[in-house]
Amino acid sequence: MPHPIIHFEFGAPDGGALAEFYRRLFGWEVQPAGPEYWLLSPGAEGIGGGVLQTSRGIPPYFTVYVAVDDLDEALTDAEKLGAARIVLPTSVPGVGRFAMIRDPAGNMVGIMEQSEPGPSTTPASESPLPAA
Repeated sequence: MPHPIIHFEFGAPDGGALAEFYRRLFGWEVQPAGPEYWLLSPGAEGIGGGVLQTSRGIPPYFTVYVAVDDLDEALTDAEKLGAARIVLPTSVPGVGRFAMIRDPAGNMVGIMEQSEPGPSTTPASESPLPAA
């Protein structure tokens, strides 16, 4: 099965301001999804994403989330290929489970096992991402 990109995410110290920036720049719909998370919707022409307000010491970032059938198997395969786990598997009620890896070139990538496949998912809780 192909593994599509299902979500994108920006992390920033002032998540609300960054969400407003993208709303004004591109006309994306912004919807609060928690105290520190905002959903970004570009409309029917693209995948949805989000902005996470990061904690102190976590640098701004941009990443994508890729759908997988089995999160644990994908993480094992990623490590065999030279990736490192940077966020352990985390459950998001009603959405699924995700984890973050750093690929061999240093890029951060999310891996998501969805509860119910859909066009976009949202990891709605703060993740303890390491400083770059």
